[in-house]
Amino acid sequence: MQLIGSVRSLTEVAPGVLVATSSYAMTTSTVVVGSSGGCLVIDPAVTTADLAGLAAELAARGLRPAVGWSTHPHWDHVLWSRELGDAPRYAAPAAITSAEAERDGILDGARQAVPDLDPELVGRMRSLDASAIPWDGPEARLIVHDGHAPGHGAVFLPESGVLIAGDMCSDVEIPLLDTDAADPLGDYRTGMERLASAPGVRRVVPGHGHIGDAAELRRRLALDAAYLDAVSAGRPYDDPRLTPDSPEWMRAMHEEQVRYFKG
Repeated sequence: MQLIGSVRSLTEVAPGVLVATSSYAMTTSTVVVGSSGGCLVIDPAVTTADLAGLAAELAARGLRPAVGWSTHPHWDHVLWSRELGDAPRYAAPAAITSAEAERDGILDGARQAVPDLDPELVGRMRSLDASAIPWDGPEARLIVHDGHAPGHGAVFLPESGVLIAGDMCSDVEIPLLDTDAADPLGDYRTGMERLASAPGVRRVVPGHGHIGDAAELRRRLALDAAYLDAVSAGRPYDDPRLTPDSPEWMRAMHEEQVRYFKG
């Protein structure tokens, strides 16, 4: 299905931290303001209009991308545009390995959704094995795990207390496991534990969904834990994020996860 996106506006969620939310799947793009007009751009997405609008608003604010970060190797989180410039883009080593192995599938997913994306810029990140993103700006600590996808790298900004969670901690999506992994349930729970242990979180930015405060982060983690407990045990569970009005793809993923645990 081809997506038609709208140009988004950046909203400041904490000092020096800006977020834009796409009309497609409530996908978020996060910008962290550094020094001398440079900025860190995390998961810019989704459509060409979204990406062009993001680049235009950064330019209007006197900002230029100094570095990019992809939280995980799914097509909607490895995008870029020429308007954003040629800043180095990074992801965790396991994410790079997965993105290289699955490049054809990533490109197919991107083309089906956004045919006019530049394929040369999709998934072109460098491997970064570090505890923080190297750049001239606020400390951006990495919380890397294999929940949801290999090398899933959330970003925690201790100065502002903002956790950019990637595709976890969502109020609109159920936990989506990497069922190709050896231990998808264990990987996801480990990821949740690492996110929960980030000290001093005041705001959480999910890859899809609404921004929340610390209490909301705890609520979402508890909701995710209850979902995983029920699905892995084969029990029915009435998750508020999973309704007859939920996107077809998410209901299909839920059924796939139910079948996985049934064996």
